[in-house]
Amino acid sequence: MSQLANALRFLSADAVQKANSGHPGAPMGMAEMAEVLWTKFLNHNPANPKFYNRDRFVLSNGHASALLYSLLHLTGYNLSIEDLKQFRQLHSKTPGHPEYGYTDGVETTTGPLGQGIANAVGMALAEKILAEEFNKDGLNIVDHHTYVFLGDGCLMEGISHEACSLAGTLGLGKLVVLYDDNNISIDGKVDGWFTEDIPQRFESYGWHVIPNVNGHDTAALQAAIEAAKAETGKPSIICCKTLIGKGAATKEGSHKTHGAPLGVEELEATRKHLDWHYGPFEIPQEIYDAWSAKAKGAKLEAEWNELFAQYQAKFPSEAAEFVRRMNRELPQGYDEYVQTALKEVCAKAEKIATRKASQNSIEVLAKVLPEFVGGSADLTPSNLTDWSNSVSVTREHGGNYIHYGVREFAMGAMMNGLTLHGGVKPFGATFLMFSEYERNALRMAALMKINPIFVFTHDSIGLGEDGSTHQPVEQTSTLRLIPNMAVWRPCDTAESLVAWSEAVKAADHPSCLIFSRQNLPFIPRSDAQLADIKRGGYVISAAKEGQVQAVIIATGSEVELALNAQTVLAEQGVFVNVVSMPSTNVFDKQTPDYQASVLPANLPKIAVEAGVTGGWYKYVGSNGAVIGIDRFGESAPAEQLFELFGFTIEHVVNTVKGVLGK
Repeated sequence: MSQLANALRFLSADAVQKANSGHPGAPMGMAEMAEVLWTKFLNHNPANPKFYNRDRFVLSNGHASALLYSLLHLTGYNLSIEDLKQFRQLHSKTPGHPEYGYTDGVETTTGPLGQGIANAVGMALAEKILAEEFNKDGLNIVDHHTYVFLGDGCLMEGISHEACSLAGTLGLGKLVVLYDDNNISIDGKVDGWFTEDIPQRFESYGWHVIPNVNGHDTAALQAAIEAAKAETGKPSIICCKTLIGKGAATKEGSHKTHGAPLGVEELEATRKHLDWHYGPFEIPQEIYDAWSAKAKGAKLEAEWNELFAQYQAKFPSEAAEFVRRMNRELPQGYDEYVQTALKEVCAKAEKIATRKASQNSIEVLAKVLPEFVGGSADLTPSNLTDWSNSVSVTREHGGNYIHYGVREFAMGAMMNGLTLHGGVKPFGATFLMFSEYERNALRMAALMKINPIFVFTHDSIGLGEDGSTHQPVEQTSTLRLIPNMAVWRPCDTAESLVAWSEAVKAADHPSCLIFSRQNLPFIPRSDAQLADIKRGGYVISAAKEGQVQAVIIATGSEVELALNAQTVLAEQGVFVNVVSMPSTNVFDKQTPDYQASVLPANLPKIAVEAGVTGGWYKYVGSNGAVIGIDRFGESAPAEQLFELFGFTIEHVVNTVKGVLGK
């Protein structure tokens, strides 16, 4: 075993031992894999972790984080030996699993197994799309690989099937996966629960498969990666036969090394066993010198800068567009463009389903956002997420529209990867009910503070005859519970465009846009009301000043119901304001004064939404009421269901009067 690989082994094992927590087995088992990839193939620049044309490296089996931190430290990133000593400690740069934004060189947050490989598929897809769009006349300014380490756990998770199947179909030839095939998971040898033929599985996906590589033989690993890079028409998987905890004096090959420190005695014995004459966290200078990627990285970036200068001279507008998009900047004049479009929407005053209003918004925004990459999980005609200039991504060509197939979870995680790569702005759609399938990817987007746009249509019992299996009841409410997520449920064409625009502008959080199947009327507004939509909640219809007795809060399709109830109540001498609250998350971030102007503390409040009631009590309090649905739906025409569940003018009127004691 090489001393370079042993440096990884001991830095990783020492970090886990000092923390008295972590996973030493995988880093020790993958040390040669990491040595060969990072010293001989990976193109990156430690001095500039955001270098545009760097290769992307994803540690999908994120519990092996100590390996990644050791690699970043040894190759010259801004990660000191003291940072390694703070492994898994509060506010350190070395959290228990790699977290995007904490540590230079960490391309994505991994740990929930399978999502890293799906992120990587998204990254490789972004490279394919951008290369086709920008590379010209042999000036290939987008030309890099995406490398992934993964283990048995990633391949057991269903999301890996979804994402890898699509990667093969799309022929992502610059995606290279190194599979740590050690036959071990937490419970022990996987023979009792994981016996499928992985090479055959990936061959069936259309991948280039390199089986039975000795994962501790650096020459064999080098030859395998060279063969993988030579195959440009298919993604490649290199099946590396390894021993977990490789090199450990008595625990090599044992599941006991998976998730617990080796122990002081075992570590000392391992040092003797591997002829490693250095103490904890001690690395000799000659090994640092051999690992350092600083000079190579500087040369690599300088060469690319020279290439880009040639490109810029020949294609100045394309070069400027590339830089804008990779810097995640919106086009100049974006806000003014949206305001003009909003006036046009208001002038049309269309009564259409908000899913159609969403498609119209996409059509408008796509004219100034060439970075849009849309998609749907096999529901394009229902989600309405395509537009006049959308072009399907295929094996042969890039494009700007991805047919994900029935793969909701992979879609969400791939969108995260597309976003992380940069240069594209992805959105993807399914029915709101099936947000359940991609929920953990939504959570990861929020956790990473990135900004993909998740589109959900068919938002309530208004779905009708498909029945309770397809009628979302709790989904909107639970999506709002995800920290750092903005959830929008617009009521008409104007709110739909604003919701889309705000999702596009979001820099540090993802957005969920929730749209109706059924037609909803356009609601006239003043300029001030239009401006307040982006605040998440506003008074859409006010009673005369001094007459207001209560407030009805509604979202989406229920805003029309609230307005109709307001009219009937006024005829009966009861005067209420109606508040449209398309985004509770955004409203909650407004100033207390603004919130109080919309929801005065002295007025009773009634919330109306076709979903579970629990989340609305924070607004209506114990003296208010919520009209919602705290059970599953039924199969019937939508109008019958709304009546069955009390979404009628009469019920809203009676509820308001009941709260007021009338």
